[in-house]
Parts: sequence; structure tokens; C-alpha cells
Amino acid sequence: MKNPAKLDDVAFETTLLVRDHCLCLHTQRAARALARRFDEVFRPLGITSGQFSLLISLNRPHPPSIGSVAALLAMDRTTLTANLKPLERRGLLTVTTDPADRRSRLLALTMAGQAVLAQAAPIWIATHGEVERSLSPGGATQLRTALRAIA
Repeated sequence: MKNPAKLDDVAFETTLLVRDHCLCLHTQRAARALARRFDEVFRPLGITSGQFSLLISLNRPHPPSIGSVAALLAMDRTTLTANLKPLERRGLLTVTTDPADRRSRLLALTMAGQAVLAQAAPIWIATHGEVERSLSPGGATQLRTALRAIA
């Protein structure tokens, strides 16, 4: 019978290599820091940064399908549906059957959702500007380009 893995089976140098170079780790850390920053500024509106992203994705001339919003937000439909529930309960959005395809659901902002978004948008603009100004010149553009390439 093989011995179970021991702590020294992976060299500590590998741990340091991952800590210092892992794009996934660094992206996750940056995403968490950004989310905390935006969560804080959106707290007075009673929404999170993720809920802002979801609401802004519904700000379209025509109600999008759950599938198109899930694709935009890089979420699976089940996760998106779970994230829609609290916003729907708050009356910020509606989920209706697509008259063109009864199997599909359409998402739309309500007047209350539009009002929250109208308050949140200037907060996002100001906070996002602060984040961009904290980067080196051209850094935000380079970062967006790199993140799009990975996605």
C-alpha cells in the first residue's frame, strides 16, 4: 500500500512560485479587493457589487433572457437564478415568460430597480474613476485587455 502524501512531497519553492506567479490567485485576490470596495460604497443602497452588475446588465432597451445575462456575467443559469431571487423579492426586477418562446424567461428592471440603478451609477462612476487613477497611466486599459484575453 502506498504511503499517503506528506507535506514535503511538494517543495516549498513550488508554494512560493504559486504565491508569486499564479494568475488565478492574483486575479481572485484583486477581484475580492475590488468587490469589497464596491460593496462598501453600495451598502447605503442595500445592494452588493454583484447585484449592481446584475442590475446594470438588465438596463437595456429590450428585456434580456436569463441565458444572455448568464453569458454576459459568466455565470451558470442556476447561480444567476439564485442571485435574481433577492432582487425580485425586493421588487427591483421581474422575471417573465418570453412570449416568443414559452421555455425562456425574460428579465426586466422595475421602476424601483431603475431608481436604485440611477442612484448607484454615479457612485460606480466615482469609485471606478478612483480605482483607475490608482493604476499607472494606461494600466486600466492594459488590465482590461489582458482580462478579456483570459476570459
